[in-house]
Amino acid sequence: MNDRTVTGVVASQLPSGLYQVELDGVRKISAHVGGGIERNFVRLLVGDRVEVELAPRDPTRGRIVRKL
Repeated sequence: MNDRTVTGVVASQLPSGLYQVELDGVRKISAHVGGGIERNFVRLLVGDRVEVELAPRDPTRGRIVRKL
């Protein structure tokens, strides 16, 4: 885990392949699925724990890199 990677819980599924991820019980961000998960067709459901890599310029957006 680098400094921009955090863990969170999928709070809801949004249109266009986006997910709303709750990071520390307070902060919510929108995230899309990273390429490795997408190619292997991992299904994400509300309540799943995920690892999110935050965008360097916008801390409210990110990419889901792994399902925990």
